[in-house]
Amino acid sequence: MSRFFATGSDSESDSSSEEEQIVRQPAAPFTYSDDEEETKRVVRSTKEKRYEELTNLIKLIRNYKKIKDMSCMLSSFEDLVRAYQKALPVISKEESGNTPRFFVRCLVEMEDFINEVWEDREGRKNMSKNNSKSLASLRQKLRKHNKDYEEEITKFRENPDQEDDEEEKAEEPDSDNEKERVPDKKQDVGAPDVSKFKKGADDGGSDSDSDWGSDSDSDSASSTDDDKPQQYGADYFRKTHKDGDDEQKQVKKEHRKDRKEKDRKKKREEDDGEGEWETVRGGVAMPSEKPKMFAKDAEINIPAVLKKLNEIMAARGKKRTDRREQIELLHELQLISDAHNLGPAMSVKIKFSIVSSLFDYNPKVSDAMKPEYWSKLLDRITEMLNLILATPDMIIADSVPEDEEEFEKLPYKIHGCALTLVERLDEEFTKLLKECDPHSNEYVERLKDEKMVSATIDKVQEYLERKGTVSELCRVYLRKIEHLYYKFDPTVLKQKEGELGPEVVTSVQVMEKLCKYIYAHDEIDRLRTRAILSHIYHHALHDNWFQARDLILMSHLQETIQHSDPSTQILYNRTIAHLGLCAFRHANIKDAHGCLLDLMMTGKVKELLAQGLLPQRQHERSKEQEKIEKQRQMPFHMHINLELLECVYLVSAMLIEIPYMAAHEFDARRRMISKTFYQQLRSSERQSLVGPPESMREHVVAASKAMRNGNWQACNNFIINEKMNAKVWDLFYQADKVRAMLTKLIKEEALRTYLFTYSHVYDSISMPTLADMFQLDKSIVHSIISKMIINEELMASLDDPTVTVVMHRSEPSRLQSLALQLTDKVNNFVDSNERIFEMKSGNFFPRGNQGNFRDRQNYNRQGQDWNRQKRDQRNRDENRNY
Repeated sequence: MSRFFATGSDSESDSSSEEEQIVRQPAAPFTYSDDEEETKRVVRSTKEKRYEELTNLIKLIRNYKKIKDMSCMLSSFEDLVRAYQKALPVISKEESGNTPRFFVRCLVEMEDFINEVWEDREGRKNMSKNNSKSLASLRQKLRKHNKDYEEEITKFRENPDQEDDEEEKAEEPDSDNEKERVPDKKQDVGAPDVSKFKKGADDGGSDSDSDWGSDSDSDSASSTDDDKPQQYGADYFRKTHKDGDDEQKQVKKEHRKDRKEKDRKKKREEDDGEGEWETVRGGVAMPSEKPKMFAKDAEINIPAVLKKLNEIMAARGKKRTDRREQIELLHELQLISDAHNLGPAMSVKIKFSIVSSLFDYNPKVSDAMKPEYWSKLLDRITEMLNLILATPDMIIADSVPEDEEEFEKLPYKIHGCALTLVERLDEEFTKLLKECDPHSNEYVERLKDEKMVSATIDKVQEYLERKGTVSELCRVYLRKIEHLYYKFDPTVLKQKEGELGPEVVTSVQVMEKLCKYIYAHDEIDRLRTRAILSHIYHHALHDNWFQARDLILMSHLQETIQHSDPSTQILYNRTIAHLGLCAFRHANIKDAHGCLLDLMMTGKVKELLAQGLLPQRQHERSKEQEKIEKQRQMPFHMHINLELLECVYLVSAMLIEIPYMAAHEFDARRRMISKTFYQQLRSSERQSLVGPPESMREHVVAASKAMRNGNWQACNNFIINEKMNAKVWDLFYQADKVRAMLTKLIKEEALRTYLFTYSHVYDSISMPTLADMFQLDKSIVHSIISKMIINEELMASLDDPTVTVVMHRSEPSRLQSLALQLTDKVNNFVDSNERIFEMKSGNFFPRGNQGNFRDRQNYNRQGQDWNRQKRDQRNRDENRNY
């Protein structure tokens, strides 16, 4: 080899041969012996290596994308980002700073794929935990990474069909780059670059004559046959012109493009298994053309259309059925039927099928329908009901068998149930509202559809009043009630005050009519129960306190409600909450407190009213239970303000509990009326430093402390101020009346508390002075004190000539009260001590027959004497033995 590449003298050739043996090992592949295996050595540039690394990672990502292996896809994407950062110097040199198109294509494909998988909620739920976690991580990393390539991605999306020249360059780099390779520094000037040999073999000749030394011919002639590259021959050293070289390169480049396109097409066929790729929707391949409904010469009549309709509906629910295509086919069949005037019955039948298919489009019952299909559903049902109402001689019922349907002669008979469709429509509407963010404009837009839903229920009601049964009428009336019972109608209060005449029909009158029909004709207890609860709710909402109270007392629902289904129990809780608010507005504080007590003492008001789920500890609620409870939640526009509810409860508790605590201050066995309020009060008293109130609870606690001292003005200011008005009191209808009522109650209860607290200090109190202190009429003060004396709450008498309250001082003093408390505690301590002694000695009295204190003392004394006698006998025996 050294003689073959020699260009200088013998000394130079010797030195070059030594360097060749040590450094230039790549020369070996060009000298093969007969018994050696034929191998080729490939010399690649840095660009080739970097681009090949990128393309291999992109292929891996595409393979993982097909099998939806998110974990491997994430790791491959991270490798791709690292490889691209490594290849940046080469890319900036070769691409003039532009991002390679094949890399941008990979980013766009990944982005589209991840967005598609992320939107498929059902598919995400079926993923493994590892895949789901990797998907979220990959989505976040890809979005962050793609921000640096927004311009390139936008340009790519404008022209995505353009070929990726960079990818071709990555697989087979251009020969022009090979010519620019610099020989190795340790290589002789006369020795050609090995890569030039390889490229010359590929291209059929070298680039120029200057690459060879002047003595190469003589040296090659004197070399042995073993030193010659045997597989190349004379073509290896053939010299060609520059023009021929360029032309050959162009031809080869075109061949490479053709071959690459064929390879891509072949790969697609192998991946798909059926040739070209097809657009996939919903997991099923859509046909490129719609199948023809009827042949060109076929006669289109009712039997033919009915047969085609049955064919389409027969595929309903099957595994490979494309629901979207089925809906489109039914719409097309509807157009054909309308074009050939096949009658209203046929049109209604097809619309029934379209509505059923729209309901079935969403495979998961718990998920809400897509908005575009919801609007289609509303339009189809409205069209169908208008057609039914316009055709009086049309009977639609489940009792009509499918083989007895009549589409040509009057009266038309169709198998189906309009009421079931409307009930399902109402349920879908509720799901849609729950799916929306309640604080967004989308919720408001979706809520506007309630007008159309209510109009649809009215149309079904109109049809059933003509052709329906009693049970169907009860069902549709209940649907109408459930859209009406929670809505406030200001005309009711205006009519009550005389501003409107009796001829104006209000919502209370409509509810009365619908509920009375259900009370009289319903045979199912559930419908009647829900109607009664809705009726009570509506009365309470419009301040009809006595009607609401009488209705719930007559129904005895509070005794049997625990046996009802969960949704009815939720309605009961909501009704009781509004009943408490109604009682509060009517100044019936005890009734308001009694209604709200059971709800508030649990601490789970939000769950009881189905307005959200509280966070639970581990294993307290399974995923299935959580899913079921979320389905029971009420839409946001039907929620009851929980802060308002809690404030009304705490204020009611304050007005009852504070006077009671003042009256029984020294009573050791005083019971708590409201545990929740008592806890709030005690937690405030335990604080070492109490600042000005901020939250609603702190305002009520501060007001309670002021009332305890008889300071009604401070109490009123804590309860009624700008902050509390904005949070609570302004939410009431006619809020000024509520505030005036509350101020009056605070004054009266503060007066009672003052008398309980300071009665032992006075011999007599002037009633006019009390009236001035609490800014009450003298008659009201006289009435309050009289009631306290009659109920034996205050030991005093009224002196009419002097208009004073004379105290009798029959109550124990503070010292006497404390002595009585000490006596009770000592007695309790003695009893507990004796009980412990009995447990240790094993002497138990029969349960329920423990005798009095003296009997227990005698019994214990007898036991002690017996023990003493036994001990003395044992001592005498020991002395005798000794």
